Amino acid sequence: MKEYINVIGGGLAGCEAAYQIAKRGIKVYLYEMKPQKFSPAHSNKNLGEIVCSNSFKSNALTNACGLLKEELRIFDSLLIKCADKVKVPAGQALAVDREKFAKMVTEEIEKNENIKIIREEYTKIPEDDAITIIATGPLTSEKMSLQIAKLTGNDKLYFYDAAAPIVSKESIDMNIGFLGDRYGKESDNSYINLPFTKEEYEKFYNELINAEVVTLHDFEKKEIFEGCMPIEIMAKRGQDTMRYGPLKPVGFTDPRTNSRPYAIVQLRQDNSDGTLYNLVGFQTNLKFGEQKRVFSMIPGLENAEFIKYGVMHRNTYINSSNLLDETFNLKSNSNIYFAGQISGVEGYVESIASGLIAGINAALKYREENRVTFPEDTVMGALSKYISTPNNKFQPMNANFGILPPLEEKIKDKIKRYEQMSNRSLKACKNLHNMV
Repeated sequence: MKEYINVIGGGLAGCEAAYQIAKRGIKVYLYEMKPQKFSPAHSNKNLGEIVCSNSFKSNALTNACGLLKEELRIFDSLLIKCADKVKVPAGQALAVDREKFAKMVTEEIEKNENIKIIREEYTKIPEDDAITIIATGPLTSEKMSLQIAKLTGNDKLYFYDAAAPIVSKESIDMNIGFLGDRYGKESDNSYINLPFTKEEYEKFYNELINAEVVTLHDFEKKEIFEGCMPIEIMAKRGQDTMRYGPLKPVGFTDPRTNSRPYAIVQLRQDNSDGTLYNLVGFQTNLKFGEQKRVFSMIPGLENAEFIKYGVMHRNTYINSSNLLDETFNLKSNSNIYFAGQISGVEGYVESIASGLIAGINAALKYREENRVTFPEDTVMGALSKYISTPNNKFQPMNANFGILPPLEEKIKDKIKRYEQMSNRSLKACKNLHNMV
């Protein structure tokens, strides 16, 4: 075995993985192609560059991302430590000065005597016994993408993320929604159907076509819109276009009226526990606040809890549900790990968490010690389980309480329920931390 571990990519996940390995006394070769080569979205030569929002989301423990950050603090996350030091006022959220953040991450990595930074594009995955973590991010270079596709046995990667919103089942009004598929197939109860009247549909349509959208990068527009039609673009082609597409009511009977609805939205079960459902055909580029406002006009979703909003942006990722285990280790090659958004997690903090998990386990493999899997009642464990559970409809996932197992005691009050789930999670993390 080599006397070092390779980490490919100097973003959030790669830097966290490198730090976790190095603090355990193991040498790391950290490869970063900047400043020799930049992705279309990057411009800063420093490591740990963040290019979208400067927010790491809420710090509240009743928010899943806030809980995830606290879990990471327990395990001495370098990136969260840096974020805490360069935070800017943002209410309950942890927001950072992005320039100071990248500079601090770079300085911390550079001064670590166990980490050697190699500023060049890494284009060939080692075929020898070198342990390697691939953390090349959602804008992986073309040469590396080809290498990853070859390694994973896929003829292509997922080159854009066109995902529909996901809501929690418990927040759907089942006095309006009903189970079943088109033409009353009794064998398929994995769909919840939400019927529109003509008046409800027309109000929804008018708000949808006038809602605010996210501005895409120029390099994203062509490949995304050729690959998938946003629901708001479809709607602008005519008032009835959606009714002849994903909102087609043919084959359905509204049990409340015993007649065909004017239009219908189908929700598809999104996880094996049946706690999450996605809006079928609702790939969208609307701003998150607009998604909440407009999609809550769908009958039955007036009080919906949006676990994940729809996104449409360039996002290279592997089908990790069939490829990785809960330590982010490639099932077909135990020397290879993936981390960051390429592994199927979504978001800054989630990427950091994947880097921490992969880094700890790569170090344990180097020492020939048993791997560590995080309990599924922690956010880190739940994310690990999500990305490693076989799923033919796999899409990237961010931190949310919907992927955690329910409490033994049923608590109706959502805040109190989340407080209890947070307490359970932090207790599990502290117990595990004492072991690693």
